[in-house]
Amino acid sequence: MSEVVLVAERRTQTGTRPAGRFRRDGLLPAVVYGLGAEPVPVVVPVRELQQILHGEAGANTLITLEVDGSAQLTLARQIQRDPLRGQLVHVDFVRVRADQAVSAEVPLHLTGIAAGVDEGGMLEQQLFSVRVQAKPADIPNAFEHDVSALFIGGQVHVGDLALPPGVELMHESDELVAAVAAPRAVEVAEEAEGEEGEAGAEAADAEADATESDEGGGEE
Repeated sequence: MSEVVLVAERRTQTGTRPAGRFRRDGLLPAVVYGLGAEPVPVVVPVRELQQILHGEAGANTLITLEVDGSAQLTLARQIQRDPLRGQLVHVDFVRVRADQAVSAEVPLHLTGIAAGVDEGGMLEQQLFSVRVQAKPADIPNAFEHDVSALFIGGQVHVGDLALPPGVELMHESDELVAAVAAPRAVEVAEEAEGEEGEAGAEAADAEADATESDEGGGEE
């Protein structure tokens, strides 16, 4: 996992107006909390934090936050953005310990071209990230899984993912990650055949019922 240093300044002013002034000055309001210590309101340089969050590890980058000369190991969490502009408006920094496992959301990337896609199928990905538990330094930047061997009907489950040492997945092993679906035309044809088969079976049943009724009437 990547690790960076970010200098923070303790802030004594809280509320909407001071927060707006901080943002205009290029500073992002934030809070540092966790490990049983008191929460500390701070501000951090927004450009530096944006560069960190756009890095390879994203929000799972291990950040050494320097506050009042004290270095604190943290992870950025509860990242809030303006819904229209996409700009950062607030972030929480959670204190962590290097020797204690934490939970994190890790991106999941599928690589290669599934064999079933060359046959006309469609690769449908259900999970784009997975939740893991690991020590901060062991959290992977991303998971990659090669789907080249998947034919139509083939599936990938969480249990198929390769895990680095010290990483535990917080999912059921049979949870679906991706599958190669049959071409729509084939599905429609199969559905039509199924419907025709059902219709034929119903007609045969109706004919049998009618025959039994006629035979029963003759006996009377």
